[in-house]
Amino acid sequence: MLKLVVDHSGREKPLSGLYLITDQGERLLERVREALACGVSVLQYRDKVHDYRERLMLGAELKAICARFKVLFIVNDDLELALALDADGVHLGQEDGDPTQARAVLGAGKLLGVSTHSLEEALAAQEAGADYVGFGAIYPTATKEVPAVRGPEGIALLKEKLQIPVVAIGGINRDNAGVLIDKGADAVAVVSSVLSARSPGLAATELALLFNRRAPYPRGAVLTVAGSDSGGGAGIQGDLKTIALLGSYGASAISALTAQNSRGVASIHPVPPEFLAEQLEAVLGDFPIDVVKIGMLFSPENAETLAEKLVAHRARIVVLDPVMSAKGGALLLEDDAFGILKKRLIPLTYLLTPNLPEAERLTGLTITDNAGMELAARALHLMGARNVLIKGGHQSEGVVTDLLFDGTDFTRFSAPRSLTRNTHGTGCALASAIASFLAQGEPLPVAVGRAKKFITRAIKSAHPLGKGHGPINHYLAAKDQAEP
Repeated sequence: MLKLVVDHSGREKPLSGLYLITDQGERLLERVREALACGVSVLQYRDKVHDYRERLMLGAELKAICARFKVLFIVNDDLELALALDADGVHLGQEDGDPTQARAVLGAGKLLGVSTHSLEEALAAQEAGADYVGFGAIYPTATKEVPAVRGPEGIALLKEKLQIPVVAIGGINRDNAGVLIDKGADAVAVVSSVLSARSPGLAATELALLFNRRAPYPRGAVLTVAGSDSGGGAGIQGDLKTIALLGSYGASAISALTAQNSRGVASIHPVPPEFLAEQLEAVLGDFPIDVVKIGMLFSPENAETLAEKLVAHRARIVVLDPVMSAKGGALLLEDDAFGILKKRLIPLTYLLTPNLPEAERLTGLTITDNAGMELAARALHLMGARNVLIKGGHQSEGVVTDLLFDGTDFTRFSAPRSLTRNTHGTGCALASAIASFLAQGEPLPVAVGRAKKFITRAIKSAHPLGKGHGPINHYLAAKDQAEP
C-alpha cells in the first residue's frame, strides 16, 4: 500500500495515497483504527460538533492512532488546535483563515493544505505557501454543499498548472476513484465511502489498492494457493501463467501434487500441512502480497492451515475458487475439507467464484435459471463472502453469463459460448485474472469484466493439446488484453 511521504528538508512535500477525513459518527476511534491499519496515508481530523476541550482530547487519541500506523495527522480548519496537538499539519478552507499567515505560524516543518474549487484558488494557495491543495467537489456529495461539481477533467487541468500535490475530494468511492488517479490526482480524500462502510478496513484496502495502477510492471503481487498440475493447464502452473502474462507478480504455495494430463487426474499427493504453513509464512512474511487467490486445497488439514495463516496475516483481498472436482470427475476436495471451506474460508473471502455445480453443493439449491443463480448468490453472501461471482458456463445457452453480487446489486457479464473441448483450466485462469487485475488497481466490477474478456478469448483461441480436454490459450488472451 502507498504511504504519505513527507520530506521536511525542503519546500517540496510529496503526497500520495488514501486521505481519510473523519466524520461525526459513533465509534469513531474504532472505525479510524481499522481503516488506518489498511492503507490510509493521512488522516484529517474534522470536528464541527465538540467544544475545544473535547476536540483536544479526541484529537490526542486520533494522533496516537496515527503514530501507531505511521500515518500523518492533519487538523481541519483550526490552527490553534493543530499547534496544541503538535499535528503534522493543518488544512484550511477558503473561509477558515489566511494561508499566508498560517504558513508563517507553522514554519517549514509542518504541512499546510488548502481547499480549492477552481484553478485560480489553487494557484493562489500555492503562492501563499500551501504544500498541497484539496480540489473539488469532483462528484456530487452528501456530506457538504459545494458550488459546483468539477469532474475528473478538473484534476487534469490543475496537474498541468500546479507544482504541488492535488488531493481530489467529493463523492469519491472505489468505483470512480481510478479515473482520478489516472488523471493525475496525487491522493483521493474520502469520508463516508470508508467510515460508513460495513468494514472500514476492507473499504480502505479497496481504495488504497487502486494506487497500484501507477506502479511499474509487474504491477501488484498475487499469491496463488493451489495444487500443482503436471499437465500445466490449471492449478499452480495455470495460475502463474495467467498472473505473469497479465502483468502482475505471482508467488505460490502448493497444497498438493497431482499426476494429470488432458485426460484426467491419475494421482494426488497432498503436501503435509506443516509444509504448506512454511510456504505461506515464507511468502506472506516477506512479499507485499496484494491479493491471495485460492484454488485446490484437497485436505481438511491444509484448508484449516490456510485459514489460520490468512487470519494471522490479515489478508483482506482473497479470491476463492472453490475447486471440488476435475473435469474428468476426480475429487479435488475431501468431504471434511468441504466443511472447513464453508465455515472458515468463505467468511474470509472477498470474492467467491463457484461454477454452477459448486454453487449447488455449497448452498444445497438446484440452479436451473437466472433466478436460481441470484438466489444462490444471496445464500453464499449470507455465508460470509463479501462478493460472489457465479459462473454460468455449465448452462446450455449459446451465451455464457456470469453473475456478480456485491450484497446489494447484481451485475451480469455475458459472452458468446465457444464450442470446444479445450477448456481445461478455465476456472483457475478466470479467478487468477480477476486477482491480477485487482492487484493492478482495478475496482472489482472492472476486474471481473476484464477477466471475462480474457477467459473468453483464451477458450476461443485454444489449440488442441493432448488427447482429452486441452488447455486454454493463456498467451493469446493476455496479448489481446495488452493491445489497445
